Amino acid sequence: MSLVFESVLKDKNMGYACTPAKPFKPQAVTCVAFVLLNNFSMMSFTGAVDALVTANLISDSPAFEIITVGLKNRLVMGDLGIAISADLELAQLPDRIDVLIVAGGLRVRLLSDLHLRRKLRNVAFLGTTMGSLWNGAFFLAEAQLMNDVECAVHPDGRAMMTDMFPTVRVSNRTHVIDKNRITCAGASSSLRMMLELIKVKKDASLAHAVEEILGCDQTAEVSGTSTVLVDTNPTLPQTLKLALELMQKNIEEPLSIDELADCVKISRRQLERRFCRFVGASPTRYYLELRLTRARQLILQSNRAITDIAIATGFCSLANFHMRFRAFFGVAPSSYRVTYERRRRNTP
Repeated sequence: MSLVFESVLKDKNMGYACTPAKPFKPQAVTCVAFVLLNNFSMMSFTGAVDALVTANLISDSPAFEIITVGLKNRLVMGDLGIAISADLELAQLPDRIDVLIVAGGLRVRLLSDLHLRRKLRNVAFLGTTMGSLWNGAFFLAEAQLMNDVECAVHPDGRAMMTDMFPTVRVSNRTHVIDKNRITCAGASSSLRMMLELIKVKKDASLAHAVEEILGCDQTAEVSGTSTVLVDTNPTLPQTLKLALELMQKNIEEPLSIDELADCVKISRRQLERRFCRFVGASPTRYYLELRLTRARQLILQSNRAITDIAIATGFCSLANFHMRFRAFFGVAPSSYRVTYERRRRNTP
């Protein structure tokens, strides 16, 4: 019998199952074009692209197509002095595209460009989602595509944007999605903006799964099996935090649920209610999913024997470990490494 993850760990494990239960159905691919301006912010660009590439890696079929575009030639210099060979020149970019993002940066010259303005207007007229990185919003506003739209832009450019484009609602937020427009203020906010885009264009689960991989270091301390949804939740009760920490520290020799409740000084019933509310599963179910997540990580990231991994994740019986692991990941732990790598490479 196959099982699925129920708790907050389900997004962390998205893309790792090898179950052939449902027929393969390719999804509609969203095409995202990045217009790279000379001296564009490499960090904001790679953060945005990394979100899309990661979404493709953990999806059953590609979710996004990524196209890079140069203004007048294909070789574009980034702000780190690294040249990027773009896929197309601006004149070659078709007007019908799903998303177009203008990549700006600290040293990008904010000068009107007739060809860029025309292309932006033509693309926007057909309903494309228009976006920008850093100060790329200047070119969208200059093409009159940001009128009465809330817009995120780098703090150094906000005064200029307010002065030059009074109909644009310049925001203090790091990233904004408003009226089919997506904008971010700088290098660190491009990932957050693209996670919002993935939610809009695909679904929240895929966005959360990408965040689990790329946003894992948003807190001061990072645990190998922590989740962003829990770690960044300011409403999480302290007793639940303690229970989760105890589970993390006692995977090889799991505590009973009664022992956990005693340690955090609440009743078992209170603990179960808090797990169901904040974690999405009972303590027993979450503990099992936590141990299997750790087992999956050890299988893929180490050369340890399966028997050792079973013991390290609290399974006294190798047969029980095989049964549980197969139920969640669709294949026995002994053959998971090979099966998963083969699946990733799409080889028979």
